[in-house]
Amino acid sequence: MRKITRTADSYDLVYERRRLERFDLQVPAKIQVLSPPDTASILELMTKDICAGGAYFPTKTALAAGTKVKLDILLPVRGADTLSDGTRGLIKVNGTVIRSGPAGMAIGFDTGYLITPFREAMN
Repeated sequence: MRKITRTADSYDLVYERRRLERFDLQVPAKIQVLSPPDTASILELMTKDICAGGAYFPTKTALAAGTKVKLDILLPVRGADTLSDGTRGLIKVNGTVIRSGPAGMAIGFDTGYLITPFREAMN
């Protein structure tokens, strides 16, 4: 999507960076590092916001940009408070750290992902 912005005497096309709707949603996630040398590392973090294309994770131990990861993100399911089995949605997706800084990191999701029912606490 592009939007037109007015400058002094001309119009410039500016690429709109966020094409997907982003939600302020704090949900638990497990992040497993797939890139060497830290392939055994697993982080347990909370999202700050999330969209279909990625999520932002506040952390003081951000991974370097370009790091490949595998994520398990546990989402609430509408009406889950009324379900006796505690079902929630589990998103399993691979991704890449696209931005990293002292306050956290942004992870972009790969296009293929799986959403399944989840009935246990994340271990």
